[in-house]
Amino acid sequence: MRASEVRRLAHQARIGPRSSVLDLCCGVAGPGRLITAESGCQYLGVDHSAIALATARELTGSLPCRFARAHLPPVPAGRFEVVLLLETMLAFRDKEALLAEVARVLEPGGRFVFTVEEGRPLTLQERAWMPGADTVWLVELADLTGLLREAGFAVTWQREYSSSHQATATALLHSYRADSPQIASQIGVRSANKLITAHQLWSIWLGSGRVRKFAMVAEKQ
Repeated sequence: MRASEVRRLAHQARIGPRSSVLDLCCGVAGPGRLITAESGCQYLGVDHSAIALATARELTGSLPCRFARAHLPPVPAGRFEVVLLLETMLAFRDKEALLAEVARVLEPGGRFVFTVEEGRPLTLQERAWMPGADTVWLVELADLTGLLREAGFAVTWQREYSSSHQATATALLHSYRADSPQIASQIGVRSANKLITAHQLWSIWLGSGRVRKFAMVAEKQ
């Protein structure tokens, strides 16, 4: 996500000094570090990748960020005012179970802040095209809103970012194509081709409206 998008989400989620924030699938915690630096929140980032967490810790410096390694779900125990899930809801096939876990650790009035790729589930042909299709689980907006409501959430804010994310996917596609020999030397030709194919599909789908990208805030009732 762009820094401006992260800041807007943090504002809509009312993240401030001493807000307890749980960042699921945080990776190297770019958004989390930005939010912590600018808000003074109490931040816990969780990811299953030891390498990503090691990088996050190195980049954190003096920021009061904490990190833990876990495979999700279940969500780590605790009580939080805000739960973040940025750029990774797509990978969760059972979104009902995910939302139940998020609701479990949020305080009443707590905010679930997330991004989501919205659209009809992939067809069999589309799944055959998409590398790593076992981590690509689209959901239609009406279905997601219903799942949120059943889990005890009310959507308080949403914004579509399809155009900006299509531009990002296209820019990355051009970059990967230009640097494909170097990338192939680092990760192998097959993996490099998969990377290019995935970004090509996202660029096409976001540009055509087959997939839309949203950022949302849902409050626990």
